[in-house]
Amino acid sequence: MQKLQVIDWVIVIASLLICFVPALFFGKRGGKNTAEFFASGRSVPWWLAGLSMVATTFSSDTPNWVTEQVRKFGVAGNWQWWAFVLTGVATVFFFARLWRRSGVMTDLEFYEARYSGKAASVVRGFRAIYLGLFYNCFIMGMVTLAGCKIANILFGIPPWQTIVFCGILNVAFASHSGLWGVLVIDMIQFFIKMTAVIAAAYFSLKAVAVHAGVGEGALAGLNHLISNLSSLQVVTPDKGEPVMSAIDGRGQPILDIMPNFSMDLALMIFIMPIAIGWWANWYPGSEPGGGSYIAQRMLASKSEKDALGGTLFFNLAHYVLRPWPWIITALCSIIIYPDLASIKAAFPNADPALIGHDSAFPAMLKFMPVGFFGLMVGGLIAASSSTILTHLNWGSSYLVHDFYRRFVKTNADEKHYVNAGRLCTVGLYIVAALLSTQMSSAQQAFEILLSIGAGTGLLYIVRWLWWRVSAWCEVTAMAASMISAVGFPYLEKHGYLPDMGFAQTTILQVGFTTACWLIAAFLGPQTDRAKLIEFYRKVHPAGPGWAKVRMEAGVTESDAALHGDHMGMATVGWVSGCVVIWSSLFAIGKFLYGQTQAAWILTGVFVVSGAVLLYVVNHLWDSKEKKR
Repeated sequence: MQKLQVIDWVIVIASLLICFVPALFFGKRGGKNTAEFFASGRSVPWWLAGLSMVATTFSSDTPNWVTEQVRKFGVAGNWQWWAFVLTGVATVFFFARLWRRSGVMTDLEFYEARYSGKAASVVRGFRAIYLGLFYNCFIMGMVTLAGCKIANILFGIPPWQTIVFCGILNVAFASHSGLWGVLVIDMIQFFIKMTAVIAAAYFSLKAVAVHAGVGEGALAGLNHLISNLSSLQVVTPDKGEPVMSAIDGRGQPILDIMPNFSMDLALMIFIMPIAIGWWANWYPGSEPGGGSYIAQRMLASKSEKDALGGTLFFNLAHYVLRPWPWIITALCSIIIYPDLASIKAAFPNADPALIGHDSAFPAMLKFMPVGFFGLMVGGLIAASSSTILTHLNWGSSYLVHDFYRRFVKTNADEKHYVNAGRLCTVGLYIVAALLSTQMSSAQQAFEILLSIGAGTGLLYIVRWLWWRVSAWCEVTAMAASMISAVGFPYLEKHGYLPDMGFAQTTILQVGFTTACWLIAAFLGPQTDRAKLIEFYRKVHPAGPGWAKVRMEAGVTESDAALHGDHMGMATVGWVSGCVVIWSSLFAIGKFLYGQTQAAWILTGVFVVSGAVLLYVVNHLWDSKEKKR
């Protein structure tokens, strides 16, 4: 069990004060009205929006989850989230400016701007409860579970104490300051968290050097780590713990960035995510077409340019700056704690029910010296808070603006709705805390979230590109994804379907849900033409899918081009942006591995693709300025 020394306590308290005290000054501004409380008055600059997006997705459960993937599947296991690069960069170039142009306060308000009739209202109201309460609390439960595991491993603190402490801290600030306070806290927390995880990787390498008897320096630890793990692979049996063995082609080489395609495992960790998952599955923070708190930041941006720039910065920081400190710490944990038994032996006071492969990350933190350990504790509190604060504000915006204000009490003053939002933050955290007690690991929760949203992702892209997508398509997609998420595992369990793995079942779900909503698009009731024309004139979606509506709106192709999103140039930006992120991410890895030739080749690819990306971004921004 770790003990915080005086200097650690000083650093923890200083970190919290630096993060949270500035937010106190936004209470008055955030309480003016719902536009300030939930959307920061639509005046957020790109850099603040981008930093907030990164900080929100950098939660206390994220390094735990990455550690679990590396220990079970090797470094290549990260393709389960690296594949979402395609989603994130598509949002930058195809959808960010459309969201900002729509002028809605929340992404659920979009439904009544895009669709017509009672079906639009039903979708908005249902998703306000479904996402704002259930989905949102499930994610906060994941974050809370990670915080409970970290506190239990390091300090032997029971989960209920962690839940109460985090609840008091987060609920108080979320309800007081609104989105402005969340943004400022996020900005400061990002830098604290990055410093902390880089320090964790450094001291983990030093611990490996001492453990192996090859010295005390981080470089010696890195050299031993690479040479030792280069000859090992992870063999993951159908049941039981993954085991390490000499490379013989049966498993996944631990250090390989690309998967071993001779294994069935490649389907789950690479083929399914890169071929299907990024466009087919809805997952908060990586939504096809944008959505949730990413959309909230885009809608709060002060211009279309800021929405695009903030989302681009988010994707670069999210996928390039953050992963390798986590990965290095996870690889070090394999040397120090090769199995779960070794973690349990090292922390005998920890609750055995909370020990899993995701516990290896907090287990490595015991090697951080005095001072840095305090910084890490402050950083972990910051990581948890930034995500919880965002989800409390985002969830309450759905419940208040898209349900309570829209369907229950429609004529109250702004102060009433702000107070309702503050009350919602308390209720949301209580539900999330209760859910966290029912979860066992970050991977389990990740798979449940993907399963529930399987097949809906394509709809959220196509609704911007094709007028025929209607509110009934949304209803059908939600119903089909829920039915398949429950029904297919039930059929497998009772022998009506063959016993498939998670990846195969997800592919089946995607096909079923997509077929259902496509049928609804052609056979179901269509959106009122006047609503489609109104939406087109306001948002100016691009592409041939709106050709009919454009003609009915009396907009010529030349006029449409003035407002369009330059689909050809945007596609170049999408491709170059993905190449920039992957090439720089893998170049860093190759340098760490000592594979300098491959690293310099990837660096060259990064420079060339980066030049193309800058040209595209400047062209799109210049085009926008010329239109004015």
